[in-house]
Amino acid sequence: MPVSAQRVGPRTILVNVEANAAPEVVGGVGLYARVSSHDQKDDLVRQKARLSEWTAKAGHRVVRIESEIGSGMNGARSKARRLLADPHVTTVVVEHKDRLGCMNVELVEAALSATGRRLVVLDAGEAEDGLVQDMVEVLTSFCSRLYGRRSAKNRARKALEAAERG
Repeated sequence: MPVSAQRVGPRTILVNVEANAAPEVVGGVGLYARVSSHDQKDDLVRQKARLSEWTAKAGHRVVRIESEIGSGMNGARSKARRLLADPHVTTVVVEHKDRLGCMNVELVEAALSATGRRLVVLDAGEAEDGLVQDMVEVLTSFCSRLYGRRSAKNRARKALEAAERG
């Protein structure tokens, strides 16, 4: 699915939203932050702060902020569902794509697009290459089954680093 991108320093916005667009053009912005476990609560606070800072600098109107603690491997996240179902949220902003979900975020992005809405990913630096991203998703899926959902992403990342070194 082709999506235009605009580089803003070390961060990338993966939709055709102008950083200085007027709030009337963008509509209501919904911010979503997520961490996998309770011991990452400090990171959750930092994510929300970075998202809020970006929207304030860009001049967008925030209509909803949701944050939660839970696995990105399943859809049992009530706050994410609430944000996606809110008709006042025309742009969903996340810091990293994997905060919205570990896999198939492109399907959520396509569903948003079909209803005239969009997804903004502030830091798409996880993997630039499509094949690398596919491998990360497959390894994450396998590791989640083998080692449990909470540590799956870290184990997949370590496996990829080991494969690159070896």
